Amino acid sequence: MGAETVRRSFKFLLRPTARQAGSLAACLEDHRQLYNAALEHRRTAYRKAAITIRYGDQSADLKHIRADDPEGQGRWSFSSQQATLRRLDKAFAAFFARVKAGCTPGFPRFKGPGWFHTVEWPKDGDGCRWNSQPEHHSATFVRLQGIGHVRVHQHRPVRGQVKTISVRREGFRWYVVLSCDDVPAQPLPTRGAVVGLDMGVASLVTTSDGEQLSNPRHLKTSATKIAAAQQALARKKRGSKRRRKAVARVAALHAKVRRQRVDGAHKAALTLVRAYDVIVHEDLRIANMTRSASGTLEAPGRNVAQKSGLNKSILDAGWGVFLTVLAHKAESAGRELIAVNPAKTSRTCSRCGHCAAGNRVTQTAFRCMSCGYTAHADVNAAINILRAGLALRDAVEAA
Repeated sequence: MGAETVRRSFKFLLRPTARQAGSLAACLEDHRQLYNAALEHRRTAYRKAAITIRYGDQSADLKHIRADDPEGQGRWSFSSQQATLRRLDKAFAAFFARVKAGCTPGFPRFKGPGWFHTVEWPKDGDGCRWNSQPEHHSATFVRLQGIGHVRVHQHRPVRGQVKTISVRREGFRWYVVLSCDDVPAQPLPTRGAVVGLDMGVASLVTTSDGEQLSNPRHLKTSATKIAAAQQALARKKRGSKRRRKAVARVAALHAKVRRQRVDGAHKAALTLVRAYDVIVHEDLRIANMTRSASGTLEAPGRNVAQKSGLNKSILDAGWGVFLTVLAHKAESAGRELIAVNPAKTSRTCSRCGHCAAGNRVTQTAFRCMSCGYTAHADVNAAINILRAGLALRDAVEAA
């Protein structure tokens, strides 16, 4: 891949017919059962005979599985089933890596109907074909083995070379995701401006220039609808058709929140990469920051309710989504992105450098106990973050 190209994903809504929607659901279910059967195979072989089953062994068994079930597993793409087995193999590799690192391992789990949403075809042209009917100038189609030519709502052009094709179910909707190589980068003209970013809950981002990008709080806005849908779900009988519909309704509401959050992250990130050449942000450990404070029976936590509310607000702000989108847009636009340790940036005076916990009077007010400098607390922190990033950049260039 050249220096001026990047790898990107393009996600489009599918418009399947009723028959195709049924086939997509059957394809997803058969791949889920394949995943679970392969997991049980590994567990049983090791428990009964201390034999380690690997991806190569299970991939070799696929032809026999397909021959024994031609109307089930045999109707789907062989390469897509191999991708499902690789997915399980990656789960085991990650498990052993966590064990080796001394982390909480988390053994691979069986996937219930609500926990398996994606089928992947690892190569365009092998069991799938993007833009399978180019003679239709008014619509785009993707061909999937066992399903047919499915109409795609293509809202933007696809650039680069399509490498893999995935189909994902989100609530009542189906999406196709294209992973493309050699996507031309789109560098923006230089601005000669640098900025530091302080992530927050009241505002998603506060810049060192004093600007604030709002936090829409999509989850909080939809909380009433989601709560009502979850209450309706709790009243449904397990295994019933109405319960399945209620589950899909809850999933659809959460999917809408997720789409709104991603859309807001794209708009905020685009605003920043258009305005600044160098962007410095906090190197946040969001998983650690949002860990529960409940503790254990022997050592119960303190301020559990307050911490739970803060965790929910942090996750609703979507810091992780925003930083991921910002990294992709900065790479494509030719901008420099620097992550710095945020420790003590909110306590340090950006004017004199005095650091003390008492400098931060309230959540929004900063007043230095040494020189008396006053500012918005988040703006002061963003200035410190910018300085730390520029110092790190200079140190790297000097080395």
